[in-house]
This record gives sequence, structure tokens and C-alpha cells, in this order.
Amino acid sequence: MGAIAVAAIAYLSLWPVDITPSGWTPPPLAQQGPTNQALKGIQRIGLNVGVGPEGISFDDAGRIYAGYADGRVVRFSADGQTHEVLANTGGRPWGTFACADGSAVLVADALKGLLRVTQGKVEVLSTESNGVPFKLTDDVVQARSGIIYFSDASSKHGLDKMMADVFEHGNHGRLLSHDPRTGETTTLASGLHVANGVTLGPDEAYVLVSETLQYRVMRYWLKGPKAGQFEPFIENLPGFPDNISYNGKDGFWLALFAPRDAMLDGMLPYPALLSAVYRIPESVRPKAAKHARVLKLDLSGKVVADLQDATDGAYAPITSVRERGTSLYFGSIEYPALGQLPLP
Repeated sequence: MGAIAVAAIAYLSLWPVDITPSGWTPPPLAQQGPTNQALKGIQRIGLNVGVGPEGISFDDAGRIYAGYADGRVVRFSADGQTHEVLANTGGRPWGTFACADGSAVLVADALKGLLRVTQGKVEVLSTESNGVPFKLTDDVVQARSGIIYFSDASSKHGLDKMMADVFEHGNHGRLLSHDPRTGETTTLASGLHVANGVTLGPDEAYVLVSETLQYRVMRYWLKGPKAGQFEPFIENLPGFPDNISYNGKDGFWLALFAPRDAMLDGMLPYPALLSAVYRIPESVRPKAAKHARVLKLDLSGKVVADLQDATDGAYAPITSVRERGTSLYFGSIEYPALGQLPLP
């Protein structure tokens, strides 16, 4: 047994890995209120149509768009009762943005890049910026001007090694823009620790991007005296921020993939420890808690609502949330359905 223990320690300490962790000490988690079950009544839409409708969007008719793990881009009727397959990207569509009349859908495909789906045709709009290919194209939104804003979660680790960025605490994410008229893709901000959900703010004066591994949302100013500046919008979140959406009036809805983990927070300052844990087979590593949670942020970035469900059978993990009419709609990277809940 002694020899086995020595071998295990040597393996966890010395075996080469393909990550280079950087130490980071996260801010202490702010005092949390009691958990609640405000999301327990989420109704399932399109149950078992497919797995992982990660990022959802709407057209003006209220039809719902989502991409699935098998590559399909699917459109549901406004009541969620029927659906049709618009295309299969051959990759992993994550974020979607439907144009007003539904004639085209922009897709952030983790494997294929920035795409546009039109009448069953899949068109590649962009796969790189400044000569650096996208490895995890994540979310997408389009301004009235036609400019597309999207995120590349990592320019180093692909879909098959998503956890590498977590243990490396890598800063390989980017916020980007694409002009369909010129075909030009521009890097607006780089060095992000997993660039995730994107949304435009009021009057499209700025774009927000979730920086998942820093527990925060960042703001890039597009207009006004701060144009070109990049700054925190909200920091020290209680979980891993995923997709974010503007409700068109008084605030934003932010999905939290999972709550912060005290054990992970404790390891983050120690690169050698992160490397050691990364060497453990993924099948036996600790898993993120199944805790459904979304926050509503006002226009100043203050949390004004915190909706949760940590009970058995919760609709979790939630990776996108959008407000439409009198309801909230939800997407998930793992769950086999969309979700819908009347606004509390």
C-alpha cells in the first residue's frame, strides 16, 4: 500500500498536464440570504426533443429558437407545442439570436464559429480574429446597425477540454464584433476568464459579457464619452455567470450555471494544487451542484431579484434566461427541455 500511495502522490504532483494554472484569490463571498424555491414551478417545453438547448432567443412572433447537443437548430411555436428543425450545424450550437421575422438565425457554435442559418443553409461568418481561431464560440447578439457582438469563451481549450480553463483559471476568452457588410471581425476585449453570455444594453450604448471564472459581468461601452472602455458591471457574484439578456425596459436577467464552490475557491490561489486535481480522472472529480438560479439586475448592476430551486428534480443547470411577455423562459446546456415560468 505504501508503494501505491507514493506512486499516486508522484502522479498527482509530477505527471505532465496541458494546463498552466495561474493563482487567483477570489473575493470572499458576500453574505447570502436563505435559498428559495421560486423556480420550482418551471414548466418543461419540448421535453425530450433534444438535450441541451443552451441559449434561447425569440423572433417578433414569439417563436422560440434553441440549439441542441446533436447540432440541430430548432424553432418552437410561440406556445411551445410544435417545433421544426431549421438546420444542423454539424457542431455544437450554443448561443442563438433570431432576426425579427425569423428568416435567419445567428448561431454561436462552440465548434464551428459564428454562423448564420437561413432557409436550412448554414453559412460560416467568422472563425477567427487577428489570426487567432475561436475554440469555444459561446453567445451572440445583433445590434440594429447590423453589427454582431459575440464571445469566444476560450482561444486555447476546445469543447472536449472545457474544464481545462477552470483548473487553469485561463484568460483566453474574448469579446468580439463582426460586421456582415464587410466580413470584418474585431476583438473588442481579450484576456477574459471564460467569456460567456452577451447582451446589449439600453439604446445599445454598451454590451455586457459574463466573465464566468471571475464571478462577474463586464461592460464594454459602444457610445458616449466612455466608448471603447471596458469596466466591471457587477462583481463577486454568488455563482458562475452564464448567459445574460436585456428585458428591454428596466434590467437584465442573468443565469448562474452553478453556485460558487468553497473547495474550488480555496484551491484557486495555489497553481500546484490545481494541477494535481486536474490530473484526477474527470469521472471522479467533484461535480457542480444542481442548483437552479437566476438573478435580475437593474440598470446599475444591482441585484433586485434572486430566484432559485435546489430541490430534487430542479430545472438545472440554467444557462440562459429571457423575459417575454408575462413569463420567463429558460435554456440549459444539459437538461432535455426548455423551461417557462410566469413572472413572479
